[in-house]
Amino acid sequence: MRTIVVGAGAGGLAAAMQLQAAGYATVLLDQHPWPGGKMRSVNSSSGPIDAGPTVLTLRHIFDDLFQSTGADLNDYLQLTREACLARHFWPDGSRLDLFDDREKSCRAVKAFSGSAAAAEFDRFTKEAQSLFETFDEPMIQTAEPSLARLAKAAMSAPGLLINLVPGMNLAARLSHRFSDARLRQLFGRYATYVGGSPLQSPALLSLIWRAEEAGIWRVTGGLYRLANAMAQRFIELGGDLRLGTHISRIRVADQGIVGVETDDHRHIDSDIVIYAGDPRALAIGKLGDQVKSVAPVTTRSPRSFSAHVWSFAATASIPELIHHNVFFAADPISEFSDLAVGRIPREPTIYVCAQDRGSGLQRPSGTERFEIILNAPALSGAFIHRGEKDQCRKRTFSQLAKYGLTFQPIPSTQSLTTPTDFDTLFPGSAGALYGQSPAGITAGLRRPRARTAIRGLYLAGGGTHPGAGVPMSALSGKHAAAMISADRALI
Repeated sequence: MRTIVVGAGAGGLAAAMQLQAAGYATVLLDQHPWPGGKMRSVNSSSGPIDAGPTVLTLRHIFDDLFQSTGADLNDYLQLTREACLARHFWPDGSRLDLFDDREKSCRAVKAFSGSAAAAEFDRFTKEAQSLFETFDEPMIQTAEPSLARLAKAAMSAPGLLINLVPGMNLAARLSHRFSDARLRQLFGRYATYVGGSPLQSPALLSLIWRAEEAGIWRVTGGLYRLANAMAQRFIELGGDLRLGTHISRIRVADQGIVGVETDDHRHIDSDIVIYAGDPRALAIGKLGDQVKSVAPVTTRSPRSFSAHVWSFAATASIPELIHHNVFFAADPISEFSDLAVGRIPREPTIYVCAQDRGSGLQRPSGTERFEIILNAPALSGAFIHRGEKDQCRKRTFSQLAKYGLTFQPIPSTQSLTTPTDFDTLFPGSAGALYGQSPAGITAGLRRPRARTAIRGLYLAGGGTHPGAGVPMSALSGKHAAAMISADRALI
């Protein structure tokens, strides 16, 4: 039986791998010349540079994925665990490293802000772990989460219920957890991991800290190589990967899927299609009128944040960088106030990935590769960002210079990917990198699910449940493949 997967991001790759391993003859299509979707790279004189996600957490999801197809992830990639999760810098000159060792992090927080702050951090970390363990199975691991299941899980740990109170956003919860504003700012940043503001995102998102504390891995060469490894395994299983193939229409007859049509009017027949792009593209008609009824929530819900992403090679002026670095703005509120009205932040927090630094690596003595990410609004028409690239260049590198971090040469705007560019790369997304906004306590339950109302059409990818990020996108593919197998068993 042939199945078609449209979109070779993490979700599409994971679904294709599992379906092919389960005996489905799977065709995986993507409009781009590379596999991975947002896990992409750009070329430089120093080699390929990541231009998408850089942090790999929840590695066990990918170990399990490869094992389910009879392979070992270690045979495809070199992964190094980074004991230091990130180095955080503030304008007042203070600096804090956090680790995958809780006691070591507690000692670091104590040296940074005192014994009371260390005790607050310890309580917060234990709560984040409890949140993760409580909601992992009924929310993340299941393809069909429900408010009833979440409420039942919460009742098993009554001390966590406050995190589900309507109006209890992440910023409000952190204000009760930390007396040091810098720590509130640091852990509030985790809302941006799913494209949201701590002022609007649910307190439940503090569990993201637990996912990071449990370990992050550096992929030698760049995270885009994870996508290459997944594509390689899919091909080894006998899968048919067709890059550079744009789908103009998903075909439906008698209320069921019959295949897809390419831009050059070729038909590929199948009664099973997984659409692994942004589901909003379906709802606004980019894949044809026959599937516009799918995922209508994506046209009614606000979009997540986008980003300005720099990828370039240069020589850096300071030696203190590690693989993951965060340079905080002086005002933790102004950035999100600007983003809320569709304005490019005047004073952004800046993430810097020094791709050639990390555990076991010697610090480069010359040119090295960098990826810099700043939050940006998705495309909404609220503001016309005239001179956006030049404005972003000035704000990015002048702000980093205040920390003593300069680059030689300063990259040109050709090294920058903007929200408009992301909308072009991923049609229908409005430039949003994480699908729908995570604002509101029930935001996670409003995401489209794997199974749709059209027979034979399924969804995967970061715009669907369980959400954005490379591990969650991969899980969405697992959910879609499981749904297909379950539905086929009933026929």
